[in-house]
Order: sequence, then C-alpha cells, then structure tokens
Amino acid sequence: MLETRIDLGRALMGLFLAVAFSATTQAQTATLTAIKCGRLFDGKALSLQDNAVVLIEGNKIRAVGKSVAIPAEAKVIDLSHATVMPGLIDCHTHMFLHGINYDETILKKSQQYRVIWASVAARKTLLAGFTSVRDIETEGGGYGDVALRDAINDGLVIGPRMQCATRALSITGGYSPYGYSPDVEIPKGAQIADGIDGVRKAVREQLSNGADLIKIYIDHRRRGTPNPDMLTAWPTFSFDEVKTIVEEAAKVDAKVAAHVYTSQAAQTAIRAGISSLEHGMYLDEPTFKMMAEKGVYWVPTLMAYLQFMDDPKVSPERLRLMTGTTQRHKEAFQRALKLPVKIAFGSDLDGNHETAGREFAWMVRYGMRPLEALRSAASAAADLMGWQDRVGSLEPGKLADVVAVDGNPEQDITTMTRVSFVMKDGVIYKDSR
Repeated sequence: MLETRIDLGRALMGLFLAVAFSATTQAQTATLTAIKCGRLFDGKALSLQDNAVVLIEGNKIRAVGKSVAIPAEAKVIDLSHATVMPGLIDCHTHMFLHGINYDETILKKSQQYRVIWASVAARKTLLAGFTSVRDIETEGGGYGDVALRDAINDGLVIGPRMQCATRALSITGGYSPYGYSPDVEIPKGAQIADGIDGVRKAVREQLSNGADLIKIYIDHRRRGTPNPDMLTAWPTFSFDEVKTIVEEAAKVDAKVAAHVYTSQAAQTAIRAGISSLEHGMYLDEPTFKMMAEKGVYWVPTLMAYLQFMDDPKVSPERLRLMTGTTQRHKEAFQRALKLPVKIAFGSDLDGNHETAGREFAWMVRYGMRPLEALRSAASAAADLMGWQDRVGSLEPGKLADVVAVDGNPEQDITTMTRVSFVMKDGVIYKDSR
C-alpha cells in the first residue's frame, strides 16, 4: 500500500513537472508581433508619435517606441498608413437594451431573446474598437451581463472585456416602467431597495451574483414637471442610504456609479463617496468644483440624448424637450472643461452599439481637444475602472489591446467611427488593411 502511494505520488509529481515545463516552454516561445505605426497615440500623452513600433509578445506589450528593434522572427503588421492607439474603453454601455420602446423591452422581450441581442451588441462593440467596457445595468435583464462577461472571457462569445453593474438600484416609486395599474405587478428595470438595511442587502446580493461595480439612481423622474424644456429628475436615495451603498461596495473594492441629472442629487452622491457621475446634463459650477476636489469622474454621455434629435418620428413636444436638454448638456460640458474635472468616455446607447465612436465628435464639437477626447476613452477610462495596470495605454507589460484608424484623428475626429484594425489580448478581430 505504501509503495502504491509512493508510485502515485511520483506519477503526480511527474505530471505536474511536465505541465509546468510545457507552460514554461510555451511562454518562452510566445509569438512575437511587431506593429509598424504611421502615428501612435499612447493613451496618455496629448501628442502623436510618428513611425513608432509596438512589439507584442503573446498577449502582452513588450516594447513601444521609435527605437524598438523588430526581431527577425516577429510577425510584422504594417499600419504605417494609420493612427494606432490603445483599445478603446466605453464606461457607459447597456448591452441588453434593444433600441426600441423601453416598456416593450422590459415587458415583451424574453430574457433569452435579450441575451442573444446582447451577444450581438458585444460583438459590434468590439469591432468598433472598444476592447473594454463598463456595462452599467441590464435594465431588467437580471444578471445576464455577468453571464455575457463570463462567456466572453471563456471564448464562447466575441466581445470586449466587461465590468458589470448588473441590476442597478433605485427606490420604491423611483424607476421605470411607470403608469401601470397598481393592481398589476410590473417588473422594474432596476432593483428596488429602501432604507439602510434594504440597500445593504441589495448591494450584497448583487456583489454575490457577480457584480463588479454598483450603479445607483440618485435621482429619477418619479413624477412630472411643468417645465417642457427639461427632463425631470427628483431625488431618490438619502445621504445615509448612499453612504451605506458605498461602504458595502468598498468592502470588496467595488466602486459606485451614480446616474444623475441635477446638482442637488449629485452633491449628495459626491459627499457619500461615489466614484463617478453619469450624464449630469444640469450640473452647475459648484458641483463640478466639488467633483474636482474629490476626484470624482464624470461620464457625460452626450450622444445618448442627441440621438433623439435625429428621430423622424419624434413629436414636437419631445423635440422641444430634447432641444432644451441637449443645449443644457452642452453648457454643462463646457463648464466642466474650464475646471480640472476628470472625464471618462461613455456612449449610453440603447442600440446601434457599433456607432459609439460618434461620441468623440460631439466631445470635440463642444470644445474638448481631439487627443483629450481619445484619452478619455483610454488611460482616463482605465483609471476609473481601476484597470490602469492592464489597459488604457500602450506600455510594456499592458495587455495587447490595439486599435487603428485610417487617417489622423487629431485633424479629423470622425475617423474614430471608421476603425480598421482591432486587437484584443493579442488576438486580431478586425483587419481591414
């Protein structure tokens, strides 16, 4: 019996050494790839380098710069006609939204259909150049984003690496759908939680089911308003509730993002310790100063509201509402640019995820410099996500996420809607050379 155990132990040790040797050999022989860049944006510096080389070993960047020698055995990818940059990051996506009436999405589409839709949206997002995203709520899709994230990580679905906010949180009476008979139980697009104990339990539940971050609605429409030029937003959670949410999330190093329109609600969220404010069309200067002091990120999502302006079916009342809203959003964005407010890229599209690159044009049109806009989707976005050690810039040791566009985005930012090359984790998913 003792000899049998010794023989078994030797066999297991031999198997372990064989596997270890195989892994070491594979690491030593990892494929070398050299990308020749016409222009290079490294994700941090607000300048372009000419004729640089990005040397990739396996799924990691080994070297970057003009003086990088290309090894004889390296596979060469010639992007000398293009501008090369880190994989883009969208900090506000909704893979489970369909681009149709919200109530129909919640009440008429099955969860199975929505998962299929989300997998298609994920592929479109990646091919548009966005190799990492925060999916900032499933809007009634439960924990489907966690399943999608894991399926992408397991290689079953093509898409960006994801951070998931799962169900999001709001209060009783504080989330859509609205207006149905109180005699009928209607599912809500967010998880409803009230009071200190209620929000603490909800955060724990979401984290235990795979949430990477927590998203809250610090204000929402709740009831109408006589102002026909502004989207309505009334406060939801109290300061103590938000502080509890932040504290509970922080126990596992998770951040909290807050949907917000108004300055009153935004300041409650900032004082409670949230990491980012989403949208913020009506934020005033004191709120932006408060954000700058606390290091809170703003994810403005300009295009999310501008897209309604081009809808031929929009009613005159809706057009007036969105005209006033987008004008105030523009003014808020321009206020933020005058201060050291940290801005991260977010599209907030409810469909057409392949068009997220249009957000760059609006940021530039409203006064942001082109390379600042690119940085908002690179190192700034990575910092917000807490992933600055792996993505967001082209530096040695970072994951090999590389995107290229034909032309020069510093001269024509609309080139960001025409991504011609996408590499994620050292694997090429798009190459239009």
